[in-house]
Formats: sequence, structure tokens, C-alpha cells
Amino acid sequence: AVKSGTPVGLKAKAVMESGGLVSDEIVVGIVADRIEEADAKTGFILDGFPRTTSQAVSLDAILRDLGIKLDGVINIAVPDEELIKRTTGRQICRSCGETYHVTFKPPKVKNVCDKCGGELYQRDDDKVETVKKRLSVYAAQTKPLIDYYKNSNLYIEIDGKQSMEDVYKDIVASLEKSK
Repeated sequence: AVKSGTPVGLKAKAVMESGGLVSDEIVVGIVADRIEEADAKTGFILDGFPRTTSQAVSLDAILRDLGIKLDGVINIAVPDEELIKRTTGRQICRSCGETYHVTFKPPKVKNVCDKCGGELYQRDDDKVETVKKRLSVYAAQTKPLIDYYKNSNLYIEIDGKQSMEDVYKDIVASLEKSK
């Protein structure tokens, strides 16, 4: 929306450029605009939205107005300790942007990109303190969504400790059952 210069995107851009947090109203507006685009008519996946119960209530109203029914709401459940391990091990190449992980996808040479030889670094938002703060915000703001969606019978929990392939298979199987 920001890149496209839509009216709601311009609002978001102004807030972001001033260093503020984009309001629920703006985020919901961006999602509403996106859902109405032609390529979303046959279906869509929302990743990371809604993040709060108020956003979920707004999304419900938008979907109701558009005559759209959700097939399911998926929570890929991973214990905090595992999330910290996964996130804090991530490294990114300064030159080409290739992503590595010290445990799951280490470079051949420590701190050197296999692809271009560039320096690998850890983003500030991948440091332990930052990840713990994000998990705290998640617990306060986003976890209540689990109860919200459990009450609507849309909630699907997937074991996120499995391999990526098994998580994918479980998601597909769960959505096929919910249709």
C-alpha cells in the first residue's frame, strides 16, 4: 500500500516516517483494500494479521460485508525457548541479503556468505533482549486472539516444533478438513 501510493498507504507512510506505530485503523484499511483486489477473489492467506482482538473484530466486519467466510485461523505453536533459539541464531549477508542460521543453515566459513563472500551480521531485532520483548508483547496483545478464534471454531493449532515439511503438511490437511 505504501509502495503503491494508495490513500491508506500514504497515511501509513507518514506515520512510519515520523517513527510512530501504524494504527489499527490504518492496518485494517490496508488489509481491507488488499482483500478486495482481483487476485484475492479465489482465496488469500493473512500472515501476521490480525495481531490484536480489536483487529480481529474489524476483520470480521470487513469479511462479513464482503460475504467472505474464513476457512480457518492457524496458530503455529512453538515454545518461547525454541523461538528464541531460532531467531537469535539468524545471520544475514550485508552484501546480498542471503540468510543463514548458526545451527540450522550455517555458512561454510563462519560469518562469511557462501554466495558472495560478504560479511554476515545479526540484525538488532534478532538479539535475545529484543526477541524476549517481542514475546512479551505477543503474550499481552496477540495471545488473546487464541481464545477469540477458539470461540469461533476457526482455530487450528499446528505443532511448530516439527520439520517445515511436516508443518506444511499439517496446515494443508487441517484446511482441507475445515472446508
